[in-house]
Amino acid sequence: MTAFEYLYHFETEEGEGFFAKGDSTEPVIGATVTAYPTFEDLLGDDNATQATVTKLLPPIPQTNLAIYCVGLNYKSHAKEASLNVPSNPPLWTKPAASLAAPNETIPISRFCASHLPDYEGELVFVTARECRNITPEEASSCILGYTIGNDLSCRFFQLPEQSGGQFFYAKAFDKFAPIGPVLAGPHVFNKARETASLVTSVNGEVRQNTVIQNDMIFSPERVLSWMSQSTTIPAYTVVMTGTPAGVGVFQKPRQLLNNGDVIEVEVTGLGKLKNRVVFEEGQDSIL
Repeated sequence: MTAFEYLYHFETEEGEGFFAKGDSTEPVIGATVTAYPTFEDLLGDDNATQATVTKLLPPIPQTNLAIYCVGLNYKSHAKEASLNVPSNPPLWTKPAASLAAPNETIPISRFCASHLPDYEGELVFVTARECRNITPEEASSCILGYTIGNDLSCRFFQLPEQSGGQFFYAKAFDKFAPIGPVLAGPHVFNKARETASLVTSVNGEVRQNTVIQNDMIFSPERVLSWMSQSTTIPAYTVVMTGTPAGVGVFQKPRQLLNNGDVIEVEVTGLGKLKNRVVFEEGQDSIL
């Protein structure tokens, strides 16, 4: 198996999808690169061709799987939400239709726009193989790589009186899980892991800023181990590992997303994920 430093997934002007390896967190739009039709081709260094990068896609081998999400995984976020830290990682999923690409415009329907749209910058990992009942020590060998995510949410539907405390509905709308721009191999990200920071900005204003390792409660390995107990986790599953303090709903006054806002999430060693939200039918936030 051929290792990669940074992997990215892209589309050509003709709409063909390819994978490529790089040495940077910033794939160049318009560049002609050595490309592979499938992820397996990239790993085996087979069927290489030349292709021009027109549009970035989510940097993952498979896009039809549910996305796992972790809640209350940062001490600072639990504190701002006035919630106790649980003994184990709280988990829910987003459907595959919530996946979105770097630089993609995220449509917010009138229904969502009127129900407190919010951002959550997150560290994301992708599984390397199918796993079940693994230990945290075994989990490290089951991680294919790391990338960046934004767990977009309609906060109104997280209220107990709306959902009974379940988070799925609030976070499962189409395109509510943008990830990218690259997938970094574990050996690459682990070099920066001890001091890596996560910074989320909205229209250039910093909203979240933390050193991940100092703030995170459950490590990616602990999360994957817990997920896999009595549950088969497919290869190439995307796992969003939680968010630090600074989400819009807990700021005073609230700073939720408005029409046209640009959200940028940057993680040391992984680059920057950028997306714009556009409210359909021109509706502005109710706040």
